[in-house]
Amino acid sequence: MASNNNRLSPRQKMINLMYIVLTAMLALNVSSDVLNGFKQVEDGLERSTSNASLQNDALYQKLAAFNSQNPEKGGQWYKKSLDVKRETSQLYNYIDSLKTLIVKKADGKDGDVNNIERQDDLEAASYIMLSPAQRQGAKLRKMIDEYRTLISGFMTDSVKRATIENYLSTSIHSRNARVHTPSLWETTMFENMPVIAAVTILTKIQSDVRYAESEALHTLINNIDEGDVRVNQLNAFVIPNSKNIMRGGKYSANIVLAAIDTTQRPAIYINGKRLPDENKGLYETYCGSTGIFDFQGYLEVPRGDGSMTRHEFSSSYTVVEPSATISATLMNVLYAGIGNPISISVPGIPNHAIQATMTNGTLTRQGDNWIAKPAKVGQNAVITVTATMDGRSQTVANTQFRVRQLPDPMPYIAYKDDKGYEQKYKGGKPFPKTRLLAAPGIQAAIDDDLLNVSYRVLRFETVFFDSMGNAIPEVSDGANFSQRQKNSFRRLSRGKRFYISRVRAVGPDGIERDLSPIEVIVN
Repeated sequence: MASNNNRLSPRQKMINLMYIVLTAMLALNVSSDVLNGFKQVEDGLERSTSNASLQNDALYQKLAAFNSQNPEKGGQWYKKSLDVKRETSQLYNYIDSLKTLIVKKADGKDGDVNNIERQDDLEAASYIMLSPAQRQGAKLRKMIDEYRTLISGFMTDSVKRATIENYLSTSIHSRNARVHTPSLWETTMFENMPVIAAVTILTKIQSDVRYAESEALHTLINNIDEGDVRVNQLNAFVIPNSKNIMRGGKYSANIVLAAIDTTQRPAIYINGKRLPDENKGLYETYCGSTGIFDFQGYLEVPRGDGSMTRHEFSSSYTVVEPSATISATLMNVLYAGIGNPISISVPGIPNHAIQATMTNGTLTRQGDNWIAKPAKVGQNAVITVTATMDGRSQTVANTQFRVRQLPDPMPYIAYKDDKGYEQKYKGGKPFPKTRLLAAPGIQAAIDDDLLNVSYRVLRFETVFFDSMGNAIPEVSDGANFSQRQKNSFRRLSRGKRFYISRVRAVGPDGIERDLSPIEVIVN
């Protein structure tokens, strides 16, 4: 038989081939009713996905609103929601692009996903998703796997986690356990699949992605309140205004019961004596000596049946000698000619009850801080702090500061980097010629992480060198580059350098200074 087959005429071979092609075409024929059914499913999925998108947007807004109201509590969950939103949008938009590619492959470059003409085309989806030139199906499978891992990581409920993993699964399970099917997920989903069916499958995946996004957002919202403390019992608490009391001051503490009924206050006993009801839980005692003092007591709370419950408590407080803390924000010295921020505080005393004066200068309050302006360099300034305690003014500290002259600033060329942030070029390294030409001139400031003081540049010179090594100075136009200087910049080639010298500047102290030169290397 094999020898007879080998001797078939070319005409017979052609007839056999045409029969095989015709049989395949008949087997692959898809009725218009089935195609219309896919279109109806596609429309339904689109509506469901659109509704899910609106609901998810509302959840994002809820997380953003809570973050703005309480960033400490909701910040970490809001940041995670942004990760979910970014990864969801990336996957969702990629699937949209695949649908467009498949439809245009079938209908041409003017193909419209919402109006597919060749719905029964069996080659477009296979080409886009499976061909070696495209391999979009493998990329989609990888993105779905990564997205499933991300969303599953947010799920604290094992049932919801399993649901998400099932919805976004890319595993292939054969209905017949005895039949081994090594096919890839993308092959099973898109090989020989009509265009309308492939688009519907992709829309279904988008719907699953929106569902997974929604479950993740609900979990994040629930996690916001997960760490809150739930009160399920009564406890007595002592809440003092301060445990550190100065000699001559007064100790104050509130004795409260958590979840107390405001219509029925508890009876409070301290060291065997009942606290008067009109005190409303406020316990006060005068402190005439230093040391640590303990006290204890209990609360009696009536029940609904008339019986009483007792809640014991104990606490302590410390009485110390008067003291104050004075610290200069700008190191341990004060600089003449500028306002030096000063922090003044007295333990246990509110800021409004603190007063301070200064020698060799002025000291003014700005909110909770102070600004010291020394008058003379070389003469110490003394800051005296007093505090009002129980209606009496008491001196609590005297502190000396050295007064120094401001150090010299550094000249620099201001420019903006590629990200739009302002930077300072102080010489000694290559500087792009375009940025040099864009700079109006030079500036000067002290910015050594301790001081931040701007100076006004009065004048400066630039020194260039010709081919013979002769120095050619050019004078500035105040703080700006003169036209002659800019012309010299344009003639500079890569690797050439020049110097900015004789810089004269004046600071807030009114003193004019000659500043150090800077070397500019043209890049």
